[in-house]
Amino acid sequence: MRSPEELRALAESYLGDLALTPELHGQAASVRYALAGGKRVRAVICLATAEAAGVDAEVALPAAASLELVHAFSLVHDDLPALDNDAERRGRASVWAEYGEATAVLAGDALLAEAFRLALSYPTPEVGRELAQATLGMIGGQYLDITGSTPDEVTLHKLKTGCLFSASVGVALWVAGIPERDQSPWRAFGDELGLLFQIVDDILDADGYLLSHGEDGARRLADEAATRARDRLAEVPADTTKLVDIVDGLATRTS
Repeated sequence: MRSPEELRALAESYLGDLALTPELHGQAASVRYALAGGKRVRAVICLATAEAAGVDAEVALPAAASLELVHAFSLVHDDLPALDNDAERRGRASVWAEYGEATAVLAGDALLAEAFRLALSYPTPEVGRELAQATLGMIGGQYLDITGSTPDEVTLHKLKTGCLFSASVGVALWVAGIPERDQSPWRAFGDELGLLFQIVDDILDADGYLLSHGEDGARRLADEAATRARDRLAEVPADTTKLVDIVDGLATRTS
């Protein structure tokens, strides 16, 4: 089994060589711009889960890439003036600031459509269904956020961030052919991983959980989520050591 760093390089190479639909014409430039950078966390989780579930990571590459495309779509649209109005992303101009608002809207649309083209390349429709459900949940979370109508922070983050992390595990299970009846501990792990990522992200950004719980309280919640994630992995009848490495890396990340 490959390390998270090796899986990240594998995903990066696949995304770099990804053939976009020719009908996009010049729009493809903004799509590739949106895809550049990032830690590929969701792709790495997907590939590591697939390996733990017994299939080669290469088989899961289209699914892993589809997650990254959906994530990129969400960032492109979130940055728009109508939403977060962020002119910078990952140390450079955001897509709308670089290409204009109209092209950025189309870039997000194209990223989403390309994601489903990849997800639907598998014999089973479940990969696409999993991705669709996660995307809809993410959009619902964004709606709750911009309207200030969220019932609580757990619901907000479970939708806005957690859905795509859960799907990172879920799509890999479908690719690996794991029966639904055997997926429960894997999925419980995915849920805890999404929560862990969000809490640590808030600690680093001095936002969200840090503001509502304080630094010590937020760190305690992160440690508890990491412990639960490891416990769920212990219930999985497979070699999950690389997934444990991912948990450890997310729990201690500093950027």
